[in-house]
Amino acid sequence: MQPHDFGYFEEGHLASGREIRLWRRLLAFAGPYWPWVLVAVLLSFAVTGATLAVPYLVRLAVDRYIVNSALPVPDRLNGLLAMAGLFAAVAAGGFIVNFCQVKVLERTGQSIMQQVRQRLFSHLLRLDSAFFQNQPTGKLVTRVTNDIQNLHEMFTSVIVTVFNDALTLLGILAMLFWLNWRLALLLLLLLPLLLLHTLWFSRLARDVFRAIRTGLARINAFLQESLSGVTVLQLFGREAETRTRFAAVNEAYLADTLRQIRIFGVFMPAVDFLNALGIAGVIWFGGGEIMAGRMSIGVLVAFLSYLRLFFQPLRELSQKSSVIQSALASAERIFELLDRGSAMPVPALPRPNAVFQGAIAFEGVTFGYEPGKTVLREITFAAAPGETIALVGATGSGKSTVINLLERFYDPERGAVRIDGIDLRELAPEAIRKQIGLVMQEVFVVPGTLRDNILLGRELDDATLARVIDGAQLRGVIAQLPGGLDARIGEGGLGLAAGQQQLLAFARVLARDPRILVLDEATANIDSETEIMIDRAIAATMAGRTSIVIAHRLSTVRRAHRIIVLDHGRIVEQGSHRELLALGGFYAHLHALQFNNGTGGTRKQEEDLNP
Repeated sequence: MQPHDFGYFEEGHLASGREIRLWRRLLAFAGPYWPWVLVAVLLSFAVTGATLAVPYLVRLAVDRYIVNSALPVPDRLNGLLAMAGLFAAVAAGGFIVNFCQVKVLERTGQSIMQQVRQRLFSHLLRLDSAFFQNQPTGKLVTRVTNDIQNLHEMFTSVIVTVFNDALTLLGILAMLFWLNWRLALLLLLLLPLLLLHTLWFSRLARDVFRAIRTGLARINAFLQESLSGVTVLQLFGREAETRTRFAAVNEAYLADTLRQIRIFGVFMPAVDFLNALGIAGVIWFGGGEIMAGRMSIGVLVAFLSYLRLFFQPLRELSQKSSVIQSALASAERIFELLDRGSAMPVPALPRPNAVFQGAIAFEGVTFGYEPGKTVLREITFAAAPGETIALVGATGSGKSTVINLLERFYDPERGAVRIDGIDLRELAPEAIRKQIGLVMQEVFVVPGTLRDNILLGRELDDATLARVIDGAQLRGVIAQLPGGLDARIGEGGLGLAAGQQQLLAFARVLARDPRILVLDEATANIDSETEIMIDRAIAATMAGRTSIVIAHRLSTVRRAHRIIVLDHGRIVEQGSHRELLALGGFYAHLHALQFNNGTGGTRKQEEDLNP
């Protein structure tokens, strides 16, 4: 990791030999839009024709009418008027054709980018949880926004317009040799210098644009992480340190952009200098040809015009080269992300979806998030359909890891997790998660209405929705909100208190009606007024379902048929509340810490635990 990465990293750079493969993959996105690309290519011939016609018309005007003293003045003026009209008509035609081509290119480019963006986002949704734990959010946002925008610029302003420029250069060379082959050969001496200069620029530009892409992604990642936790930063007085860290990231990005400017600062003036050399050579050699009577003034004027047009595409090609290098640097990252498969294997022929009965079994499960760091060790337990199991233990004992394995966010290293006797590895992940309801301490609120947040895309009739609301104890919350079920909540809407968010989470579970319920610290951080409603919502949600309950507060496990006590990834005790208290072991010690020392409950709660 570099000195100022601050948790951000980039994947290894692709070898330059893979650029051809990269181009193939990029052009494959344009495949479905080939008719529009073909139209843009055909329009290129019209654009090039209009471009090449203009200097030739100037040559005719000069030789036939301006310097031709053999014609009467009125005839010369009428001829110039006709040439001016033809010149204007060609220019207008070129404008119309160019407008049509730009419109076709923009439509095609936007359609391609919409396809790429949708494909990339859909791919991200299919990746496993382990991937997102190691990826800063700002980096992924950069992939879907800035990097795809770079591809858009290439598709709209490079691919077909490079064909325009190449066609224009070939046409200009043909016209130059037709007008005066000696002078054209003189100009060809500059081409090796132009080619070497462009290759040098392309190599440097590729590296600097890759660095700029990385720097921008680092800034996005740092901003996302800092702004999402700005309250904590202010609370602990970390503003100065955060400013210093951001300054380091920002200065690194500035250094890369200044390096880009230096490269362009050398390249562009060098192209202009070669252009000036070409003009000087044309004036010197062409002037001699005119004085020798081998070339007319009109040809020299046309030659100078074609020379200006010759260097203009070269200059634009160099600028487009920077766009290409930036786009290829972005394409490397996008395709690397698209090529990253989920670490969670999906069975080729998953078992047909069936309604779970709710029997859960962990059989000798051993698991660790990182190699050599085991979190769970030989975990074995079972829950019958409709049974409630509580997981108790200190922070880091492995409780949440049990849930991650049950939801199949990860697979065990050894052993098996089964539902209704079926190994989860034989089931499609979406089939598992559809039948497991998860209520966590932190509730994600979707920006939208309260109704949208309950249903999350499902369709329920009014009677069923009313039962869900009553079961989740949301009726009073809805009555307090302006607009009721149609009140907007989340970002850009009303905020919900922590307890209200918990009730919303229970309503979501009831709307799904899963066979298995998981409560992961779902009763933490609530006020005493809301606790009664939470208890009622828990009772309604647990009814008829196999439930796994995780809680630090022992008062919340009193409904459990069986309590499993974890310590450093092992099951050290299991039994009912009374049995574990009578055992006088780990659970009894936790109970004593919370209640006898007055750190975790009221006398009423202790009486509930010891009826």
